[in-house]
Amino acid sequence: MSDVTTHTTFCRICEALCGLEVDVDTLTSRVVDVRPDRAHTVTEGFACIKGTTQHEMYASPDRLGRPLARQPDGSYAEVSWDDALQGIGGKVRQLRRDHGPQSIAMYVGTAAGFSALHPIFAQGFMTGVGSTNMFSSATQDCANKFAVARQIYGFPFLQPFPDLDHTDCLIIVGANPAVSKWSFGQVSNPVERLKGIVRRGGQVITVDPRRTETAKVGSRHCFIRPNTDVFFFAAFLHELIRQGGVDEARVAAHTTGMEEIRAWVAAWTPERSAVVTKLPADDLRELVTAYRTSPAAALYSSTGVNMGQQGALSFWLQEVINAVSGNLDRRGGTVVGRGVLAFPEFAHKRGILMRQEHSRVGGFGSVNDTFPGGILADEITREGTNQIRALFVTGGNPLITMAGAGRLREAFENLELLVVLDLVQNETASVAHYVLPCTSPLERPDLPFVFPLFLGMQTRPYLQATRAMVPPPGEQRDEATIYLQLARASGVGMFGSAVAQRLLEGLWRWDGGQRGSPAFQERVLSWLLRLGGQGSFARLADEPHGRVLAGHAPGDFLGQRVLTEDGRVHLAPGVLLQAARERLDAHFDAEASVAGELKLITKRALQTHNSWTHNHEKMVSRRRRTNYLYIHPDDASARGLCEGDLADVRTPTAAVRVPVSLLADLMPGTVALPHGWGHQHARGLSVASKTTGVNVNLLAASGPEAVDPLSGMSHLTGITVQVGPADGPLVADSWSGM
Repeated sequence: MSDVTTHTTFCRICEALCGLEVDVDTLTSRVVDVRPDRAHTVTEGFACIKGTTQHEMYASPDRLGRPLARQPDGSYAEVSWDDALQGIGGKVRQLRRDHGPQSIAMYVGTAAGFSALHPIFAQGFMTGVGSTNMFSSATQDCANKFAVARQIYGFPFLQPFPDLDHTDCLIIVGANPAVSKWSFGQVSNPVERLKGIVRRGGQVITVDPRRTETAKVGSRHCFIRPNTDVFFFAAFLHELIRQGGVDEARVAAHTTGMEEIRAWVAAWTPERSAVVTKLPADDLRELVTAYRTSPAAALYSSTGVNMGQQGALSFWLQEVINAVSGNLDRRGGTVVGRGVLAFPEFAHKRGILMRQEHSRVGGFGSVNDTFPGGILADEITREGTNQIRALFVTGGNPLITMAGAGRLREAFENLELLVVLDLVQNETASVAHYVLPCTSPLERPDLPFVFPLFLGMQTRPYLQATRAMVPPPGEQRDEATIYLQLARASGVGMFGSAVAQRLLEGLWRWDGGQRGSPAFQERVLSWLLRLGGQGSFARLADEPHGRVLAGHAPGDFLGQRVLTEDGRVHLAPGVLLQAARERLDAHFDAEASVAGELKLITKRALQTHNSWTHNHEKMVSRRRRTNYLYIHPDDASARGLCEGDLADVRTPTAAVRVPVSLLADLMPGTVALPHGWGHQHARGLSVASKTTGVNVNLLAASGPEAVDPLSGMSHLTGITVQVGPADGPLVADSWSGM
């Protein structure tokens, strides 16, 4: 017999934050079904397969129930929380005493960003330690946007996004929201939203090296050669100016630097751009005309642009185009949301996410108060003052997701302390000294962090609270509690304050402490809500399908919320304009010189999200037990490759061996290899470790010479590769790839 209770919640796997209904067997405290919430105020019954099967992933027998500690012989054993905290805390105290606080670092992964308290308490712990050695997954996929926004708008998180429900022309470059959902903007049911633009007579145009799933629901698709996006944007801006598409009144009223932009971009004609982009000049002119003549239009790009060699300059030019055309801060153009807490204004005044520090290796400036992930291995292995000796990894799996993964693994093995917070023992946790088991999203109360609460990055603004659906099945603890206890064990105060530490500890004990009560988390979340005038957590949770917030008010950003010193949009910041002048001629020549070689991009799948879902048999069944090198039939034939053959893919950094799959939707000269694979060395992934996929990030270079000084990002797409028939059989080794 069973007694099923239905709860409402929201998904925390990606930025879509889809509303869900969760059925719980109250006799066993087990989730038995997850489905879309059809009554949700915004997502209206949409959710993907990852969200509706997440409970099956969390129920894996690989789920950690108690802390693990590495033993002298390299094996792992369960230990008590007290022993784990004392062991970690004692080492932190010793390292701070002997080598200073900068010897301790943290890597924050994507998963941390989908919970309200996780990143706050993680940062609070590091502030208490006194270390600014923070690294994040942003320098793999989006730090270019933060770096540029700080330069042109005055703050990293001032991020305009398309007003999808009102735009007449949307041009998407290097993004595939039909599969990956949206980025830097919460969008429910993206395919239906894009179809809606077309149904009302608008245009959805994609510019991509692959005819993606998004392209197939749009109006028009144009191929572009990987790693040449910056020349597309430069030529687009050149042509926009030539066609008279500049809103001179808006430019004069709200921007600076237009004359410098005109002078620099004059050389980047559509004909010149076409040499390397392979997008015909006349086709580009047609795109500009469509954009210019639409009542409201928006240019949008994502990871396919971000992770290229010139991601920062590309995004800069995109934002200049949206601004000078008059589409920035316009209904149907791009808008800048308002968060419940007005975070940009608050943080800007206090210097939060605006640090001026530079990294020990390479002298890279911080972006969002974090340093480039591409230099983490060097920071660990290069001897000297402030050499990293301890690393906390939270909400991420850098040995799969970061450039130069093989080199990074060797560095991790040299650490004196590696602590991983996760649900399972993944690749990174398989070389850790301690693995601390965390609650799943269904086992803790929460608020959606980045979008409604802090930034308002939602196309349809709303707010929602979720209570815990079920208790943890073992001794798992939420990240806020873990970092609070780590601070105590390490002899530091959260946020660098002994008073804050005592207050939070008092609340934690009052609200249940080690008995696992979620009341402590709910109390802190209530405090955040009240700061934003939204009442208590309990009150919001009693609105099970979400609370609709006021819609966006285009016209309230320019002249009002721009956070540069003069309150204007800086179209031509010196650091960006200088980089464009110094880099792009050489980059153009380099791309022209490899015009006949293959370029490597990545590719998303509905069943996977980064590396998270490969330990679920349903997601990796049959043909999905590996990743493939997707290649155009003509390119395959020229290299003697057929469907199912093994191919070797080589760069100067590494080589991987992977099966071939023919894909006519690729632009000739382009190959695609999905990321997030290569789990063979994971001790605690019984399903994923038996897959045969390879880690594409082995092929990407790391180190200071390989990092973009503007954004701190690694070059992870548009890489030149050599492809040929395999020299031998498949060997499942995620570090060598061969």
